[in-house]
Amino acid sequence: MHIQMSSFLLASFALLFCISTLEKSFAFQATKESNNLRQYHFVHLNSLFPSSSCSSSAKGPKRKASLEVVHKHGPCSQLNHNGKAKTTISHTDIMNLDNERVKYIQSRLSKNLGRENSVKELDSTTLPTKSNSLIGSANYFVVVGLGTPKRDLSLVFDTGSDLTWTQCEPCAGSCYKQQDAIFDPSKSSSYINITCTSSLCTQLTSAGIKSRCSSSTTACIYGIQYGDKSTSVGFLSQERLTITATDIVDDFLFGCGQDNEGLFSGSAGLIGLGRHPISFVQQTSSIYNKIFSYCLPSTSSSLGHLTFGASAATNANLKYTPLSTISGDNTFYGLDIVGISVGGTKLPAVSSSTFSAGGSIIDSGTVITRLAPTAYAALRSAFRQGMEKYPVANEDGLFDTCYDFSGYKEISVPKIDFEFAGGVTVELPLVGILIGRSAQQVCLAFAANGNDNDITIFGNVQQKTLEVVYDVEGGRIGFGAAGCN
Repeated sequence: MHIQMSSFLLASFALLFCISTLEKSFAFQATKESNNLRQYHFVHLNSLFPSSSCSSSAKGPKRKASLEVVHKHGPCSQLNHNGKAKTTISHTDIMNLDNERVKYIQSRLSKNLGRENSVKELDSTTLPTKSNSLIGSANYFVVVGLGTPKRDLSLVFDTGSDLTWTQCEPCAGSCYKQQDAIFDPSKSSSYINITCTSSLCTQLTSAGIKSRCSSSTTACIYGIQYGDKSTSVGFLSQERLTITATDIVDDFLFGCGQDNEGLFSGSAGLIGLGRHPISFVQQTSSIYNKIFSYCLPSTSSSLGHLTFGASAATNANLKYTPLSTISGDNTFYGLDIVGISVGGTKLPAVSSSTFSAGGSIIDSGTVITRLAPTAYAALRSAFRQGMEKYPVANEDGLFDTCYDFSGYKEISVPKIDFEFAGGVTVELPLVGILIGRSAQQVCLAFAANGNDNDITIFGNVQQKTLEVVYDVEGGRIGFGAAGCN
C-alpha cells in the first residue's frame, strides 16, 4: 500500500511538472507571438486612401502663428474648386515630377557636378537668364496675406527652396492660371522695389539664383528655372506679409513674378523654407527664432499644419536628432540616418556607414524617400518576407514591391523604424510605408538611388502625421508622433 501511494504521488508530481512546463511553454509562445504582433500595423485597407470629401474634423492643433496645410490635389484644396485652375494630376504624373525633382537634387549636390547647368536665355531683353533651382513639384500649400490691404495667396511651401515668390500683375511676360486673384503691387501701399545696387539683390547669387538690372529701370530682376522647366522671373521686392492676424512681417523680401510658366497646379507661388539668408526662416529669425514645424496629413482629404516660433515645438512626443550640413550647399537640411528596422528587427546590412558616402537630407517637397541601393535592398527583402502571405502585383514604374489586396478588408504590415543620430528612433506610420496606386493595389513607398554615393532623401510620404520640428537655431530636427492631432 505504501509503495502504491508513493508511485501515485510520483506520477502526480510528474503530471503536475508536465502541466507546468506546458503552461510555461504556451505562455512563452503566446508572449513571443504577442511581441511579433506588436511589430505589425493592423488596419482597414480603406484607411490608406483619401475620401472624396474633405474631413473637417482633421484640423491641426490650435497654436500661435500656425497655418493649415492642404494637399494641392485633394478635396480640401481650394485650388480644385469653382472649375478654375482645376488640377487633374495622376499618380504617374506625380511620380514623374518627383523623379525630376530628385534628379535635380542629386545633380546639385553631387560631388562631381557644379551647382548650375546651362539654361536658355529669355526672349525679353528686360528679364534675366533663368537659373536652375528646384523643381516646382512640392505638393502642400498654405494661405498667407500679402500687401496693404492684404491679399490672400495660396503658396506651396518647400524646405528645399529659399526665395519666396508669387505671380504679379501686370504679368509683363505671362502668368499661368491660379485660383487666387493675381497680386497687384500697384494696389498695395507697402510695396517696394529693390534696386540692383542693393545688397539684397546681390544675395540672390549666393542662393544660386541669377539676377540682373532692368534695362529700363534700376530694379533688381531675379530668374528661377525649376527642374521640370517651370519658371518664375520678375522683380525682387519687399512687402508686408501677414501670417495670422497678430503675426505680420514688414519689409519681407520676395519675388514679384512677371513671367511665370509651368506646373504649379493653380497655386499663386512658393514660400521658401530653406537655410539661406533670403528664406522665410532667416528673414523672420527675430520673430520666430528660426524654429518652425509642420505635420503633413495622413491623406489628401485631411488637413495638417505649418507652425512658426516656440509653439512649433510643444509636442510632448518630440525626439531630436542633430542637423548636419551638406558640403557646398546652404539650402537643404541634413540629418544622419544610422539604421533601419523592419518588423522589430534591425537590418544588419544598414548602418551609418551605408549613408556616409552620399549623406542624407530631409525634404518637404520630395514625395518618396530615396535610399542608398544597399539600404533599399535590405529594406525590401525584409519587408517582402513580412508580406509573403499577400499576392504580389506587377511592378509600377518607380515601385518594385507591390501587392494586390483584392478581397481583403484588413491587412497587417510590418512596422518600419528609422534610426537617426543621437539615439532617436522614429516609427513610421502605415501611410509612410505604403502608397496606393489603385483602390486594391499598393506598393512599398521607397525607392533606390542610382548608387550608394547619391544623397539619401527622407521624403514627405514618410513624414506624414509626424510632427517635424526644424530648430535651426538649436541645430536640430525633432520628430513626434501624432503631430496633426
